[in-house]
Amino acid sequence: MQGHLLSERRDGTLFLTLSNPAARNALGPALYDALANALTNAAEDDAVHCVILSGADGVFSAGGNLVRLLGNRSRPRSVQADSIEGLNRCTAAIRACPKPVIAAVEGFAAGSGLSIALACDFIIAATTAKFVMSYIKVALTPDGGGAWELVRSLPKAVVSDALLNGAALAAGQLAAYGVVNRTVSPGSTIAAATELAESLGQRSPHALALMKQLIEQAASQARTAYLEYEKTTFLDALYHRDGGEGITAFLEKRRASY
Repeated sequence: MQGHLLSERRDGTLFLTLSNPAARNALGPALYDALANALTNAAEDDAVHCVILSGADGVFSAGGNLVRLLGNRSRPRSVQADSIEGLNRCTAAIRACPKPVIAAVEGFAAGSGLSIALACDFIIAATTAKFVMSYIKVALTPDGGGAWELVRSLPKAVVSDALLNGAALAAGQLAAYGVVNRTVSPGSTIAAATELAESLGQRSPHALALMKQLIEQAASQARTAYLEYEKTTFLDALYHRDGGEGITAFLEKRRASY
């Protein structure tokens, strides 16, 4: 069973829930496609200001389904390759979404589930949450870009322990390194994520979208090229309707209306 994606919109926040409780929200092609499609639709929906991604029944996700992976060994390599491409499209959709995406992590985020969480703009985690890249324990290697994220966010010794030894990373440990934005008491991640979403909902959607692009571009562009990109972005923001409203509201000491 591959599970499904639950979707609910409350005010300007879209709540997406990975739901495959029998397999601890294990992931597969159907969920990858559903999540990518939901984020693409959210990107085009002006009524959506923020997305919160969580898992059902107190667990974010166990990652890939090992039973499915074992079965794929008797099928053409292209079957699993297509599945990985589906995961990559999913994480790319999170990054490309112009709306902030918040991961609310209870229990644990493992394997590809961790890759999906790391692709989000914010991670709100329960103090008891664990983050695991345990591929080595079943003689596999990571997918979904999670290792790429960890290498750029953590010291080599920590990454080596996580990838070569399969050690679990605690929420507090990742918060200390700036990978997790905030830790909260177990069971309260959705409430904390909703509070953050409401705060983000008061910001200019146009500026937020540009800011996400700036963050993404900073990781890949040389400084000179980035400064040119940054200049263009600033001009786009200043001469947009939201730029005029934001500055005017600040000077008039009132809340901006975007």
